[in-house]
Amino acid sequence: MQNKKIFILLPDGVGLRNFSFTNFHKIGLQKGIDITFWNNTLFDLSELGFKEIRFQNAKAHPMTDLLKMAQTRIELNLNIKRSKDTIYNYYRFPFSYSNVKSTLKSLYKEGLILFNNSEKGLERIKKSIAKQERKTKLYFDSLETLKKENPDFVFCTNQRTMLAVAPILAAQDLGIPTATFIFSWDNLPKATKIVETDYYFVWSEHMKDELLYYYPHVKESQIRVTGTPQFETHTEKELLVSKEAFFNEHHLDLNKKYLCFSGDDVTTSPNDPTYLSDTAAAVVRLNEKGHNLGIIFRRCPVDFSNRFDAVLEQYKDVITSIIPKWEKKGEAWHDISPTKADLALQMNTIAHTEMVINLGSSMVFDYVSFNKPCGYINYEVPNAQYPKWSVKNIYQFIHFRSMPSKDSVFWINHPNEIEDCITKTLDNKAENVIANAKQWFEKITQHPPQSASERIWTAIEEICTK
Repeated sequence: MQNKKIFILLPDGVGLRNFSFTNFHKIGLQKGIDITFWNNTLFDLSELGFKEIRFQNAKAHPMTDLLKMAQTRIELNLNIKRSKDTIYNYYRFPFSYSNVKSTLKSLYKEGLILFNNSEKGLERIKKSIAKQERKTKLYFDSLETLKKENPDFVFCTNQRTMLAVAPILAAQDLGIPTATFIFSWDNLPKATKIVETDYYFVWSEHMKDELLYYYPHVKESQIRVTGTPQFETHTEKELLVSKEAFFNEHHLDLNKKYLCFSGDDVTTSPNDPTYLSDTAAAVVRLNEKGHNLGIIFRRCPVDFSNRFDAVLEQYKDVITSIIPKWEKKGEAWHDISPTKADLALQMNTIAHTEMVINLGSSMVFDYVSFNKPCGYINYEVPNAQYPKWSVKNIYQFIHFRSMPSKDSVFWINHPNEIEDCITKTLDNKAENVIANAKQWFEKITQHPPQSASERIWTAIEEICTK
């Protein structure tokens, strides 16, 4: 595929980690591909030596955000009808009625849903989105760029962003093949597929089946199973530093063994400070029994709140907070960007800790890549500040049903069980959990995981030669 020109569309910062900070770009160049990042992030990719074309003040049509919300709600309604399963209700974000403006918007969205709550109605909403986006400056700017550059293929790095719709439509209107990457393991059941492309790149056969189930109009011939570059760096041993160097850099005690507590955002886990406190209390009790343990706290990279401050102060002799190396380049969450340095930081954190404890995150796969177990917190907090939130809802979500065995993690059903999962890990009694987690990992993403970028480029080559 010598000299084929491929546009990598970055509608927001979500795709940076997978496609800018891995070997994805390097592998493409080695294949003789002319790669240009079509960049709508605040990150200057020219600093990495990448060719890029930047968007200028990209904006979606004012109507399409309302239409997008209606589309998501209608898809969730259809998922409930199709599956007879009400768990999809928990994927809904509530409409706001806090003031006149938000009330009018919410009422309009409710009207859209009411009159389009069917497969045919959903198609009307999608056509309306396309119609509105074809009126935008972003669409005409995209047409101009594509006519000038004449790429052979446009590859969108995630499927859920409104700002990707106009560029993808422009490419399709010019006859340029398009594809999108399904960004995360939980995205398809949540009705987050906003862009309609010619091809879809997915993590696994499992995700392929999900795509066909939730989007019956998508044909099997449009899907490519590639894996995700997300886990590739775990095999790049050159990123690892010695235990001594890592501990010295982060002021850790070389005589201690550490576990990692990985935080979630406040919406996913509002009670995380209590869970961190319970974990620290368990470590204190274990240390009183003769262990010498500490905790590395890695907060959710987009959580800049002070909600953990009291716990970190109370347990400052036990917990060391290592802040992810993400950059805040704007006020919106999607303007908080990962960095290449954070990939190395996360990898070394995993390498130099014994296990991870969290509430239902994909860190289970990062740790099992290093043959280490994960403990999933699975209990309510008494008298919690967020009475409408429940841990029971979290593990009912569709993506957790992909577990081949419930024993793929240590289930922490009470604060008193934290000690047990830590001691089992320290006593090398986690082999069964690790083996099951590996099976889960193999189901979730195509193996070997380090070949994902290679498989993506191979699929792009195959499409471009059609």
